[in-house]
Amino acid sequence: MIKQATIQFANQLFTFDLSQPYDLSLPIQEGFENPNCYWAEPPHFETIRAGDFVGSVALGGSCNYQKITLTPHGNGTHTECYGHISAEKATINNLHKNYFALALLISLAPQEQNEDKIISWKQIEPFLDKDIPFEALIIRTLPNETSKKTRNYNQTNPPYLDSLVGRKLAERNIQHLLVDLPSVDREVDGGKLAMHKAFWQYPHAIRQNATITELIFVENDIPDGIYLLNLQIISLETDASPSKPIIYPMIPK
Repeated sequence: MIKQATIQFANQLFTFDLSQPYDLSLPIQEGFENPNCYWAEPPHFETIRAGDFVGSVALGGSCNYQKITLTPHGNGTHTECYGHISAEKATINNLHKNYFALALLISLAPQEQNEDKIISWKQIEPFLDKDIPFEALIIRTLPNETSKKTRNYNQTNPPYLDSLVGRKLAERNIQHLLVDLPSVDREVDGGKLAMHKAFWQYPHAIRQNATITELIFVENDIPDGIYLLNLQIISLETDASPSKPIIYPMIPK
């Protein structure tokens, strides 16, 4: 099996090792051991029963067969398209076709501004080397506590991104933005969704293939740097899907 590979982005060659993946997704499990935001009910796993059939080997059935109820935006790692803020029938399955991207992972501490904590363009810009054709940006916020994996974010006013970040990333043609926050916008913002709209250039010049992924988790032993991103989703015809971002360390040649 081939493990070492070389890939070209624009005119730049990079090597990567398929045996060294890092999974940035949070597993979705039944109950309250998941992150929760925007008052979503916890995921629910229900055993299917029909006549004498029971979909549980532990309960005497021949196989396990369950119905799963979840809220992609509120229960864990998810990837969304501009359909999240549009009346159009725009779905992530229809629009997300670029499954691989050259990504930059950076770690930033949100800055206090009045009662908020905000990530600004001034913090991000120095990391984006104009000579490297980055297509995705991954932001790990500091402090990077493991409690993020099961945190209840409701009514806590979590950190978010200044809307200028969205506009500047769109200008740099960053197609995929991934954050370990419940939203790139303020929890309660009166429906402005300014960062979402700026990143997608909505509604006047919509970047239809651009995605935002929220509620990732980047372990502390994963260093900042350049990665190959494999952004996997479920084939759901909805505005957002539970997702599994996988990254591989990249070495410029």
